[in-house]
Amino acid sequence: MTSLIKKNASGHAGNGDANLLINEVVGVPGGIGEAARRARAAAYDEFLRGLLPARDGVALIAVGGLGRRQCAPYGDLDLVLLHAGVPGTDELAASVWYPIWDAGLRLDHSVRTVSEALSVAQDDVKVALGLLDARLVVGDQALADALIRTAADHWRRTAVRHLPGLREVTVARWQAHGELAFLLEGDLKEAAGGLRDVGLLRAISAAGITDALRPAVRAAHLRLLDTRDALHQQVGRRVDRLVAQEREGVAALLGVEDGDALLRRVAGDARTVSHALDDAFRAADRLRSGRSRSGNGGPVRRPVARDVVEHDGELVLARTAIGARPDPSLSLRVAAAAATTRLPIARATCEWLAAYCPPLPAPWPAEARAALTTLLGAGPGLVPAWETCDRYGLVDGWLPEWTRLRSLPQHNPVHRYTLDRHLVQAAHEASRHAREVDRPDLLLLGALLHDIGKGLPGDHSTVGVPLAETVATRVGLPGPEVELIGTLVRLHLLLPDVATRRDLADPVTIASVAEAVGDTGTLDLLHALVRADAAATGPAAWSDWKGRLVAELVARVRTALDTGVLPEPPAPDPMLLAGPLPVVHLTGDRVAVAAADRRGLLATVAGCLALHRLEVLSADASVVDGRALVECRVQPRYGLPADPVPLRADLRRAVAGDVSVTQRLRGRALAARGSGAAPRVVWHREAATDAVLLELRAADAAGLLYRVACALDEAGALVRAARISTLGADVVDAFYLVGGWPDDATRARLEAAVLAAV
Repeated sequence: MTSLIKKNASGHAGNGDANLLINEVVGVPGGIGEAARRARAAAYDEFLRGLLPARDGVALIAVGGLGRRQCAPYGDLDLVLLHAGVPGTDELAASVWYPIWDAGLRLDHSVRTVSEALSVAQDDVKVALGLLDARLVVGDQALADALIRTAADHWRRTAVRHLPGLREVTVARWQAHGELAFLLEGDLKEAAGGLRDVGLLRAISAAGITDALRPAVRAAHLRLLDTRDALHQQVGRRVDRLVAQEREGVAALLGVEDGDALLRRVAGDARTVSHALDDAFRAADRLRSGRSRSGNGGPVRRPVARDVVEHDGELVLARTAIGARPDPSLSLRVAAAAATTRLPIARATCEWLAAYCPPLPAPWPAEARAALTTLLGAGPGLVPAWETCDRYGLVDGWLPEWTRLRSLPQHNPVHRYTLDRHLVQAAHEASRHAREVDRPDLLLLGALLHDIGKGLPGDHSTVGVPLAETVATRVGLPGPEVELIGTLVRLHLLLPDVATRRDLADPVTIASVAEAVGDTGTLDLLHALVRADAAATGPAAWSDWKGRLVAELVARVRTALDTGVLPEPPAPDPMLLAGPLPVVHLTGDRVAVAAADRRGLLATVAGCLALHRLEVLSADASVVDGRALVECRVQPRYGLPADPVPLRADLRRAVAGDVSVTQRLRGRALAARGSGAAPRVVWHREAATDAVLLELRAADAAGLLYRVACALDEAGALVRAARISTLGADVVDAFYLVGGWPDDATRARLEAAVLAAV
């Protein structure tokens, strides 16, 4: 290739020449792909050869990306100056390192003899792995060969012993960086399934433990390298985290449709790498510890299910299953056996099933349906068994819809998984509640299908109904059960939405849910599904407060379904009806206040709570025997509990009309306004017995309830209850306004007041 580095009179590349390298090679547009990476490596090699004069007993060794000839546009140079004890190596090293630094290149360097390098590699497994990529750039070939050959031989002899420690370090890295397949902004190198894990696969293959670099893994590796190349080029510097603002640009450079398509590609590649690494570590474990052997010295074969046996710690097909005409349900039965025994399926078995297991008929036979239920209800063994089957294309044979769902990103920050993994995780979580319902099989299938409508236009709870019913019909469920699966999909958000956004003491709330659910069996299924869905979503999707509200709603609806009588609303706290005013009670997450009957008490209490950094989750206002009562459920905004002494004092002063407290509240609240998309007001006409419902959808911000309550009070509306539902950075706040349906002018005036307050 044409030289990109011009040499000065001494034969060395000068600083300007090194900058030419950066400008013309490192940041060249279109520098994406294997050919571009090798071209960068060749240019670096040429540059480095000009820095080290020919000399016996000295060699410049490249490791890392340069050693593999996989140089990213803005990657590091990892170099070892190897010598045979010749004098003047420090000066020689300086003459090599300083021009590299002067060029602005990042450099990881060392100066060692062969014995020193091997000694370090023996003590540090990371160094040992690095030497597997060692390649001579310039210098003494024999010296370089001695290191490279000895390091490779040493690794082959000691790899099995070193891998447990390496695995511990790897698991710690995964915990720090997460799983690349499920991250919206993952680190392409350090996250689980990323480029660092491909290096481990390469090392395990080099040790001869197993063929870890299969074609699918090699293809995934190249795509991940291309993605990193495009990310470097898009940002103009070294960066390994694929952040949201760069996603579309990276996708365009790669010729991928959009950012979501890029995320799906990265997720699929990361899962391929992760699965291969799990398989490789298991192979190393078997080689290191061995398994119990039969009398003739061979691995023990133990039957675990029909047509499935355990062989050397993995599940394989019985010989009779391979020789006979395969049963269409065989792949499902193998998956169910893997999930229940928590043993991995052997790679050869997965490949055989993918090639020879016939497709399932429609409707499925009873044996296949039973195997699916066993698989979904297996608990912790479900996810790894399903993931293995998915890597080999078996799941697509069971559920053709899975192709659209696979690795589909969910951009709501409360979700920690892609859509397909979320559905499988929901089925796993649902198995914890299987004994609470009459039909655990329908609960498990409903959990697997509850979000099947996501990724399509429209409300996924509605769009998903016919899709889920199609699957249920294909699986072989009778008509009434197919309809019940559709009901679970359509109503899977009903209980949490109502519990967090509606007044549970209002008979209309209970009657509407009871009418939608229809019977206690469906109610139990929905209650279990809600908890499973939340657990599969992530920690931010559930809380003790939400759990109590949903349980309270379920109990009230059950009473209505069992007796036909709507439960009475709870009586006010008697402590608020006795004693001199004002009354302030703080107990756990509950704040209760009683004051002389007056307007604006809810706004005053809400503002005082915001001043003490408490979020209001629900609020009820009423007037009993001439007393204005406000009861709130709260939680700390920043995780730190409020000091009850100043909180109680400020509440007493505020409800008594202390102007100084009010002024302090207004100043703090105005300073805490949120930002985001334009807020929206939605009216609900028949959602309450004696009130209309104003629902505000806006960005979350401290003091929002206070500002809106003040605005409604100043506009002449009387708020008897409020429910606050936080969804990531947004909130849906519902306000019950006492009175009948307001006319158009009044609604417009109230709506304008609320939006102005936001």
